[in-house]
Amino acid sequence: MLKKTRVVIEDIQPVINCGEFAVKRVIGEIVTVQAAIFGDGHDIIQAAIQYKHQTQKNWKEVRMRPTENDHWQGHFSVEKQGDYSFKIEAWEDHGLNWRHGIIKKIEDGQFVKSELLEGAEILKPLLKKCTKEEAVFIKKAIADFTNEDRMDEACATCTDPYLEEILLKYPHKAVPNESQEYPVYVDRKKALFSTWYEFFPRSASNEAGKHGTFKDCENILPRVAEMGFDTLYFPPVHPIGEVNRKGKNNATDAAPGDVGSPWGIGSKKGGHKDIHPELGSLKDFKNLVKKAQDMGIEVAMDFALQAAPDHPYVQEHPKWFRWRPDGTIQYAENPPKKYQDILPIFFESEEWKKMWQEFLDIVLYWIREAGIKVFRVDNPHTKPFYFWGWLISEVKKKYPDTLFLSEAFTRPKIMAQLAKQGFTQSYTYFTWRNNKHEITEYVNELTRSDLREYFRPNFWPNTPDINPYALQGANESMYMNRYFMAATLSSNTGIYGPVFEFMISDAVPGKEEYHDSEKYQIRHWDWQAENKLMRIIARINKARKENASLQQTNNINFCEIHNDALLAYHKYDDQRENHTLMIVSLDPYYSQKGHVQVPRHQLGLHDGQSITVEDLVTGNSYNWNDEWCFVELHPGMPFHLFRIHKN
Repeated sequence: MLKKTRVVIEDIQPVINCGEFAVKRVIGEIVTVQAAIFGDGHDIIQAAIQYKHQTQKNWKEVRMRPTENDHWQGHFSVEKQGDYSFKIEAWEDHGLNWRHGIIKKIEDGQFVKSELLEGAEILKPLLKKCTKEEAVFIKKAIADFTNEDRMDEACATCTDPYLEEILLKYPHKAVPNESQEYPVYVDRKKALFSTWYEFFPRSASNEAGKHGTFKDCENILPRVAEMGFDTLYFPPVHPIGEVNRKGKNNATDAAPGDVGSPWGIGSKKGGHKDIHPELGSLKDFKNLVKKAQDMGIEVAMDFALQAAPDHPYVQEHPKWFRWRPDGTIQYAENPPKKYQDILPIFFESEEWKKMWQEFLDIVLYWIREAGIKVFRVDNPHTKPFYFWGWLISEVKKKYPDTLFLSEAFTRPKIMAQLAKQGFTQSYTYFTWRNNKHEITEYVNELTRSDLREYFRPNFWPNTPDINPYALQGANESMYMNRYFMAATLSSNTGIYGPVFEFMISDAVPGKEEYHDSEKYQIRHWDWQAENKLMRIIARINKARKENASLQQTNNINFCEIHNDALLAYHKYDDQRENHTLMIVSLDPYYSQKGHVQVPRHQLGLHDGQSITVEDLVTGNSYNWNDEWCFVELHPGMPFHLFRIHKN
């Protein structure tokens, strides 16, 4: 490719798949752009980031600064939701080159008459765009540069820093080079910071054995709010299939009265745009959503693209399913697991366009009819990636506030691809990361690789599908430990409760599955009960809401602490005004102690400056003067959540 420019721009970051996918941010966040920028010879190079929102015609510009080894860096802030674009422009700057050269010659005692005349020619065009104050300076400089009798004054003007300021402000862009444009997508702030609570609405009744309703759920809202959760996620609320319905504990034959799995969606009572009649009506659901909103809680719906054998789709759209030679439909399998109550969608169907539109209409229906803005998507990795890219993009065009959580516990590249295609948040492997090395390595992978630019982790200690071995038979200390780490390592977190807060962990022998799983039966909970774990969760969630450092994931440093049973990490906000220090014991049975290295450099402390660390859970405070400070943690309170105050 022919290019007259003499400047090279390469290795631009952050860029996802060469610009195929957007870097993700939320309103008010910063996009830090880096690139290798250099030219031939020794001329002075300058560079700038140009950026604009999709609604703007003109580019805004911020200058980049060199760091080391021909690398440059700059940043801009995103203030609106939606699509942004950015690009880099770089050039050899004749004005700055001239000033740099003439100063060297002046310092060497050379006669610079010709160079001063060149300077006058460089300055003359600036008179058309400078301020009045600047014009006074420029006119005098031109007069001095063109008058040999004022050589001393002219040379003094060349070394005046004000001249450099003017030349930087009005650059002489000789044959500039320009990169391609790269996308940034900006969500509302909840995309980065959310606290999820999941329960089954059919278990919401205060009366044992009675099917819960949306009105019963309204009575639980104050409890959810008091514990500090801002997102209430329900498993599917649609009619449940009656053909091949699962019984208790995943039995293949349902007994009379068995309620089945909510993920076996669809029956003669309706499909994905209908409400399970025992939960109530659409009006009841809308009332629940509105009352939750009044308490600062958003209701998240489950979006599961699958069908029970008696879903209306099976009769209305038979080509949307894969039929076997014997005339039956292949049910869903994830060997060794079998889901006889679920039929997978056949995405290779010749009717794929009609199918895609119908699935988009499901999402739009619930947004329009019930005001839903958050969807947890079931098993998105079993559907085409480009389908999700299209669907999420189409939804965002009309309803940019909509957020999608990807429930894909699968291979890393698949999880990453779903995030690239537009999923706002993603479940993670945190559920299975338990020791110090595993946790540190995984969090560093999420926050120090390019995943930080597009993959927003959501840490869950458990889900209805996953009763992790670490929690099976665990004591209270382990439950506190797991929630504390989930809520402070990641800015998005959630629990499947009340199973979690009541520490119910009975498992199917040898499996990470709950015995008497709520997926297949109604459970009765004491919704008025309160325990220590619930109070601890509430205090942690309160600290999250009050500290900006805990409302983001990427600004984290692990601190040295010479005990493998103790984990310490420091978090800070983008402005480095709010700092928190977390220290947690990974031993739920015995006390652990050690010395933690205070991140004094990251805190910007000068020699001799002390700090006060305030525990936001217990209320205790300590004055620390040294770099290495002693801590001891007991199973009864296995962590410190410190806010750092500089003295």
